[in-house]
Amino acid sequence: MNEKIVDLCKTLDERVVKRVEAGDLNLKGREFLAIQVTLKDIDGCFHILVKDDNVFFEPGEYPERQTEIIMSSTNFIKMINKELNSMVALTTGKLKLKGDITKAKALKELFGK
Repeated sequence: MNEKIVDLCKTLDERVVKRVEAGDLNLKGREFLAIQVTLKDIDGCFHILVKDDNVFFEPGEYPERQTEIIMSSTNFIKMINKELNSMVALTTGKLKLKGDITKAKALKELFGK
C-alpha cells in the first residue's frame, strides 16, 4: 500500500474531524457521496465516502464512485488548502473530472469554503 496515500488519508481525516468538533461542519443528514481521488504523480488513489453521518478517507479505488478527481498530489493539496481555485485547475488542465461533477463540489464543504 502506498504510504503517501495512507498518510494523506490520515491527515484529511484529522482535518475534517477538527472542523466537525469545532462546529464548522455538520455531517448529519448528508447525502451519500463517493468520490475517488487519483493522484497521478504518486501512482495511487483514495476515496472519500460520506455516509451515515460520517466521512471516511480510505486508500484504494472505490468501484461505485460517483465521480473521480484526477490531478497531482501537489495540486490536490493546494486545492484543499485554497491555494488553487478548482475552476482554474479545471480550465487549465490541472484537474480532470469523470462522472457526476456536481458531487465534486462537496469537497469545498468538507474542507472549508
